Amino acid sequence: MPYPTQAVRAVRLLSLLLCAATLTTACPLPAHAFAEHTRSSSAGNNLTATNRDASHASSSIYTSRLALYQSIEALTGIPWYRLAAIDQYERTLTVAHPKDRKHAERIIGIFVTGPVWSGLLNPDSEDQNPHSIELFSGLGQDGSGDGIADRNNDKDLLFSIASYLGKYGNSEDEFGIAVWEYYHNSRAVQRVQQFAKLYQTYGKLDLVRQAFPLPLSSIYSYRSTWGSRRSWGGYRIHEGTDLFAGYGVPVRSTCYGVVEIKGWNPFGGWRIGIRDLNNRYHYYAHLSGFDKNVHNGDIVTPGQTVGWVGSSGYGKPGTQGKFPPHLHYGIYRDNGWTDWSFDPYPLLRQWEQNERKALKSGKTKGASS
Repeated sequence: MPYPTQAVRAVRLLSLLLCAATLTTACPLPAHAFAEHTRSSSAGNNLTATNRDASHASSSIYTSRLALYQSIEALTGIPWYRLAAIDQYERTLTVAHPKDRKHAERIIGIFVTGPVWSGLLNPDSEDQNPHSIELFSGLGQDGSGDGIADRNNDKDLLFSIASYLGKYGNSEDEFGIAVWEYYHNSRAVQRVQQFAKLYQTYGKLDLVRQAFPLPLSSIYSYRSTWGSRRSWGGYRIHEGTDLFAGYGVPVRSTCYGVVEIKGWNPFGGWRIGIRDLNNRYHYYAHLSGFDKNVHNGDIVTPGQTVGWVGSSGYGKPGTQGKFPPHLHYGIYRDNGWTDWSFDPYPLLRQWEQNERKALKSGKTKGASS
């Protein structure tokens, strides 16, 4: 017997609430989260056979994913870069929660729980029948055309997500509303929209290149200083690495990313924050000024100048000279509701070494590859 209208609405509301409960928490990414991306980095002709294989595999998975996104776009009208953004955000969640979000090996990283897929009140949480799933207002649909709605099938998963998004419309605002209703987390909305902007701008998925934050031709020095004590404004730990250099040395973006914040901070002085596709927040502080072409919401590329080394901070706007000129570089992970720092020194060393090798081989100019 068909459900009354009010009952159906109640089931759908409960399904959305379960989505929020199971899918919103974005915990800090462990170090191995970045292995997939760093494996694809190379240093010109110095690649080993293993690295060549890894690079080829990485390129292959990007090609396969993009083809899948575009095929679902053709079926649903949802732009591929929005599907890619949700998939990438989901991938960061799974890396953070490997046990809670364990799933079969597949091309995409979207994870949906059984009850959400089949319907909250469906007695069969592993239901794969599209008709009974629809009856119980489940998310699952058949996207592959085999008559089965399988939550471990790439096409079924992506088609179901695209169909869900399509119910809200196709404008930027409607997309944001759909993402909010799915995650019930404003930070998730911001991240997904940032990722979509990056993919749309470059028209590709392979956006993992990194750069050292200072030109290698400049005179600089640094060591691991994360976790040391600081006292100005109250005792706290040092959440980054200090790279000492002269006034006016260019400060460069270490990644493809979106400028999330720019301006004055009493501790960091003139500072800028950039979000990358791994949901990492890159923080550059104590600048003497910003590049006039870089604004909030802008996209930046690895090696692009965003400002210059200075000694600003530890006071009201404009305070300078309370310490030697240097770049404070911090990197943070998003846990779903806030960011927390981890030691950037190992990454800085890696980016510096990769860039030196790439420059020596003549492969690139100004950024590691």
